[in-house]
Amino acid sequence: MKLSQLIRNIAYEKTFGDCEVEISGISTNTKNVCKGDLFICYSGINCDSHTLVGEAERAGAAAIVCEREVETQLPRVIVRGGRATVALLAAEFYHHPEKKLKLVGVTGTNGKTTTTYMLKSIFDKKGLKSAVIGTLGVTYGDIFVSPQLTTPDPVFMYSLFADMAERGIEYVFMEVSAHAIYFDKIARLKFEAGIFTNCTQDHLDFFGDMKRYAACKASFFENGRCKIAVINADDKLGMKLMKEVPEALSYGLENPCDSFAVNIEESLDGTRFVVNLSDEIYEISLNLAGRHNVSNALAAATCACALGVDIQSIAEGLADLKSVPGRLERVAKHNGGDIFVDFAHTPDGLEKSLTALRKLCKGKLYCLFGCGGNRDATKRPLMGKVAAKLSDFVIITSDNPRFEDPFDIIMQIEKGVDEVGGRYVSVTDRELAIEYALNLVSQGDILLVAGKGGESYQEIMGVKHSFSDNQVIKKLIG
Repeated sequence: MKLSQLIRNIAYEKTFGDCEVEISGISTNTKNVCKGDLFICYSGINCDSHTLVGEAERAGAAAIVCEREVETQLPRVIVRGGRATVALLAAEFYHHPEKKLKLVGVTGTNGKTTTTYMLKSIFDKKGLKSAVIGTLGVTYGDIFVSPQLTTPDPVFMYSLFADMAERGIEYVFMEVSAHAIYFDKIARLKFEAGIFTNCTQDHLDFFGDMKRYAACKASFFENGRCKIAVINADDKLGMKLMKEVPEALSYGLENPCDSFAVNIEESLDGTRFVVNLSDEIYEISLNLAGRHNVSNALAAATCACALGVDIQSIAEGLADLKSVPGRLERVAKHNGGDIFVDFAHTPDGLEKSLTALRKLCKGKLYCLFGCGGNRDATKRPLMGKVAAKLSDFVIITSDNPRFEDPFDIIMQIEKGVDEVGGRYVSVTDRELAIEYALNLVSQGDILLVAGKGGESYQEIMGVKHSFSDNQVIKKLIG
């Protein structure tokens, strides 16, 4: 594709050089630049890629899109917003594959992954070809792509859309993170439906306060981006959105709404309840524990119903979903106790998971967790407090310390545990901590290993080391 064709539908300020040059690919990372690529640079949070134009040129870039003048002999296009332009150019380069797909976006602090997996299971039952994009990776047909970011960067995302469209995928259920919204990764995408799950403390290291974080989440539903809006009526921001988003559909367990559940029966094996979807009533069986998963199921069911799926297929699809990797996943039995792995990495997420297990625990409830480094530090003592209040004993350990000292992170968690007089031990090495915790478990006990869920790595000083809670547990149990 020629550069002139590629930029014909974007707003740009100036062009320099030969705009008839042939473009064979798009890149925003000099490490990935191939001969003939268009290199797009912008001013980022930690890096300004305008300084890397020379590197891109040496790697074989054919042209440059930039936000200001740069020193190069290559053809170049100056735009106002480089980040938003990436998505627009990627869409053009791949011939707008998103228009051949029906996109459903799920945003919120917790519940995004589980909700997308529930939707895929429902649509699979209905015989509709679908895909999932999110924290656990990308899945469609017999294709699986390992996870990179919750919402992929636009160039990669549009390449996925193109392949999905070619393979006959009809629906794409994708997690939409707050960062993806903020950084315009989903610029000009239109969604058949958008789901809002909840807004609780997370990412304050980036957004600064809850007001900015909530405003970013809410902006997903602005400017007609979502044809159908499905909103959690039990959430404070959700209640606000219900008043602001025209004809929004609501779901919940506590407040009046369009879709709700009654007669909830919980067990370690799963949950049963009766759903009311806008006055259609049906009995639902989940293989997932916890009231929060009933809420996730209501989100998926309300969305599926609005997209034309019958209630029987919804019920059967939800029943077909055996588990979601690392989402309150029952992974083993040990010494008569049950071991669960969960992604809970926020105060609210940890509270919901521990509350669910507390109800079902016949013995002692143990909680093992840590907090990620170089992320919102204010939630660390809060999570310590939650763990101490809801469990009988806490094992504090490392999560992904990144560039922080694990001891410093643990000490901040300990402050919250000490505040409520909780019993705990700190073991920095995560595998040793899991081994210690497993040795505590006996008949009727439950151990929750939280924070990393389905992740297959542990990030330490910029290096991702192979590590899976699930695999470590199974290895130690033998």
